[in-house]
Amino acid sequence: MTETGSQANARTRTRARFEVPEELRADVRLLGEILGRVLVEYAGQPLLDDVEKLRELTIAGDGEAAENLVASWPHERAEDVARAFTCYFHLTNLSEELHRARVLRERDRSSDAPAVSELAQAVEQISRDSGEQQARALLNGLEFRPVLTAHPTEARRRAVLATIRRISSLLEERSDPRAGDSELSENQRRLVEQVDILWRTSQLRTSRPTPLDEVRSAMAVFEETLFDVVGNVYRRLDDALAGDEAGIRQPVVAPFVRLGSWIGGDRDGNPNVTAAITREAMQIQADHVLRALERATDELGRALTLDSSTTPPSAPVRRILEDARAVNPALIADIETRSPSEPHRQLLLLAARRLAATRARDADFGYPRAGDFLHELKVLQDSLVSAGAPRQAYGQLQQLIWQVSSFGFHLAELEVRQHSSVHAKALEEVLSGGELSDQTEEVLATLRVIGQIQQRFGPEACRRYVVSFTRNAGDLAAVYELADAAMDGRPIELDVVPLFETGEDLQNSVEVLDNAIQLTRVRHRLTANDRRFEVMLGYSDSAKDVGPVSATLALYDAQARITAWAQRNAIRLTLFHGRGGALGRGGGPANRAVLAQAPGSVAGRFKLTEQGEAIPARYGNAAIAQRHIEQVTAATLLASTPAIEERALAAADRFAVVEKTLDEAARTAYHRLVKAPGFAEWFGRVTPLEELGQLPLGSRPARRGVAVSSLEDLRAIPWVFAWSQARVNAPGWYGLGSALSAVGDVAVLQDANKNWPLFQVMLENAEMSLAKTDRRILGRYLELGDRPDLSKLMLDEHELTTEWVLKVLGGDRLLAGRRVLGRAVELRNPYVDALSYLQLRALRTLRTDDSLDEQQIVRTRRLLLLTVSGVAAGLQNTG
Repeated sequence: MTETGSQANARTRTRARFEVPEELRADVRLLGEILGRVLVEYAGQPLLDDVEKLRELTIAGDGEAAENLVASWPHERAEDVARAFTCYFHLTNLSEELHRARVLRERDRSSDAPAVSELAQAVEQISRDSGEQQARALLNGLEFRPVLTAHPTEARRRAVLATIRRISSLLEERSDPRAGDSELSENQRRLVEQVDILWRTSQLRTSRPTPLDEVRSAMAVFEETLFDVVGNVYRRLDDALAGDEAGIRQPVVAPFVRLGSWIGGDRDGNPNVTAAITREAMQIQADHVLRALERATDELGRALTLDSSTTPPSAPVRRILEDARAVNPALIADIETRSPSEPHRQLLLLAARRLAATRARDADFGYPRAGDFLHELKVLQDSLVSAGAPRQAYGQLQQLIWQVSSFGFHLAELEVRQHSSVHAKALEEVLSGGELSDQTEEVLATLRVIGQIQQRFGPEACRRYVVSFTRNAGDLAAVYELADAAMDGRPIELDVVPLFETGEDLQNSVEVLDNAIQLTRVRHRLTANDRRFEVMLGYSDSAKDVGPVSATLALYDAQARITAWAQRNAIRLTLFHGRGGALGRGGGPANRAVLAQAPGSVAGRFKLTEQGEAIPARYGNAAIAQRHIEQVTAATLLASTPAIEERALAAADRFAVVEKTLDEAARTAYHRLVKAPGFAEWFGRVTPLEELGQLPLGSRPARRGVAVSSLEDLRAIPWVFAWSQARVNAPGWYGLGSALSAVGDVAVLQDANKNWPLFQVMLENAEMSLAKTDRRILGRYLELGDRPDLSKLMLDEHELTTEWVLKVLGGDRLLAGRRVLGRAVELRNPYVDALSYLQLRALRTLRTDDSLDEQQIVRTRRLLLLTVSGVAAGLQNTG
């Protein structure tokens, strides 16, 4: 008997369920049963029965029956079912996250010796291939700069995230082998309680978060993981490199992680970010890091009970204590009373009090700068070494030194971003000498705030100023001229960073940079900062402009040309990658992306944006955060070696003709779609784009203008978000099928996939995007646009792309060669399908029913927005 498409889907999904690891299956089953119990307690067995009916139909692939079932429900039942599936995804996501962390820990315990990190393995490989001197040189210059950014499509409320974290902690407690039956019983009762809270908590925000809300959300990741994880990364690397001497002598590697943030500094298109907000954002950051340092210093001080008879202090340690006695004799007397004859302990307890004074803005007693605190810690460390206590010097004290070195008193460098057109208008007003507009006053106020932040925390806290849509060197010069006007002779240190975003801007980038380094202020900065210069590349707008394939190739070409420019001009270049979490915005595994960069463009330094949902996914769990940092930094080192650079160079030369064919065919196919008459209106009808603008997800507006009449009116993030909601994911693959078929030779393409890293990453990301699409469901969305011509273009390209990706990969189904990832996607798809049918019901009603009154419109939009939250959780990406 011939197998139908629905039967094939059901068989694949059954196999995926069967392949789930037992521990993960047990967690998902437990939480699923608890959610079922909560649903019954809330609305009775019929609600759970309806959820199960829809689940069974989507697993079986019976779309028609699923749509009919969804259409038969009253509005309240449809909302409850949407909430149920959304809650299920939250619970499944946290189960998978805990399982990943569990696997990492078990891998670390699986042998007699601790597992060596990928970073240490990379160092060993470089030492073997290029010599130890080359490895140490790369390590000494290593930089990893993740920049946290707010995300206007982060669909989860902070209240929901907090409940998920509590459930996660309870679930993790159950894996403790020491837990008895009574403890497990109490744990389950609390799990039910928290799942009930999750169910009863609204999935939708009632008001849009402010930029400061977004700052505080990011702080949770710092407090829960990053503050400790960064030091753990250094420790694990030092353990591997130093062997038996680790922890008893000076560490081999200097700190190389430097956190950045745009949250509260990025004002491009976000009128809610003002100078006052930027000032407050830095204050919030400083408060969090000072509290963390105070707590860590106090804990270490209480533990470091070394008597002066066994561990005599150095003269500088005694001098610090005596100087403090002169300023605050009562405090020193109190510390000495509680810690008699323990001078090293006294110094740390004193330092904790001074950190508290620093946080309270007590200029007389607090530390002027983080460097002053770091100096005292190193004085303490030297004293311990001199006293014969190297284990105390390079143990937990070293962890604290690493934390201060990495985070300072500002936690993350706050970067400012603004559009070049805003600066041009502001400079014109300033030079005219007339009355200044509110916008220009705001630009000047922002520059003054940067100066104020530098006065308190040092230039490293806030000196990078990113200029969006940089078109010429004058766009950079304008910022320096405006700074002169704002500061009126007061000091300010600025590194103005050009951001090239569109295909045309990427093409013109080197000419702009040539002119930029002729600017007097830029030449002065190059002299002052060891000829360091930063260039940012925008992945989002370039992909929206020319399509995913041509954008990937254009970005690579721009990197190669900018790198050559930097080498010609003896400039130490840092390329800043404006990557999003979604595949259509340059997302995907960051470590693989690093290895696919243009030769010479990495040079031991990697900087990228970490956006919205990617922040908790990559940094929310300590084990996963540590693995992510180690993977990316390992890739950064390897990508900087001659062997990797030569491979990339050879591939670029060997496949130059293929690249040209791919670019031309993909760009033509993409523009045939997006430049078709009426495309923007059609796009707005077949996706929930309009409704996304009404969802209070982030502080930034989703559009540049009032309405979307062309692609240029739309920001790149909601562009990707809307496509993903309609199960199309076009920004991740559209045009690739036409490109591959234009090359036409499977053997050549398979050779490229094996030997051309850039092509390999592009193909992998497209495969993932395609795996998250559903042709049957996306066809139902496309019907809403009443444009058969555009629907045919979309469906034909989807079919062509799927066919050619499978040909090149040599598989019979998507993700066949990526077992874990394939399993996760296959397991999720039927549950996402359920939400998609509910979303289609709401979207179809809004698009086709002209008889709805205002109340019905509001209720239908609410159902649609509930499904938006659920689909985002199920697909694990938004924009």
